[in-house]
Amino acid sequence: MRRGILRAYQSDADMTPMMDIVFILLIFFVATATFLKERALPMTPPPASDHAVNSAPAILVRIAENGLIWVNGEVSGIDGVRSRIELNLAKNPDQSVLVQAHPSAKNKFVIRAVDQAYSAGARNVGFAIDEA
Repeated sequence: MRRGILRAYQSDADMTPMMDIVFILLIFFVATATFLKERALPMTPPPASDHAVNSAPAILVRIAENGLIWVNGEVSGIDGVRSRIELNLAKNPDQSVLVQAHPSAKNKFVIRAVDQAYSAGARNVGFAIDEA
């Protein structure tokens, strides 16, 4: 009979104190998250310069949706971009490179094309979005 009495007095752990702590932590995180001040980078454009604008046309690197790449209208693989840019820069070293990628193009092709342009010796590399 004693065993039955002992089992009747055993109970589960009370969850109320743990729920109080969780609720207090929730209030703390909500209160601190609302008072965080986000900082943004200044997006003011630089002032216009008085220097002459580069009249040489840019070397256009187009990246299609399916990964096909053209350098100044000539089809090239990703590994041939550097050599084609070097060839164009040998003719006119002040040319800039414009990477125009389709919105659905994979980022790895865009990053590798920019890397290839810098490796070829281009000083100015810009981006454009192909809307077609």
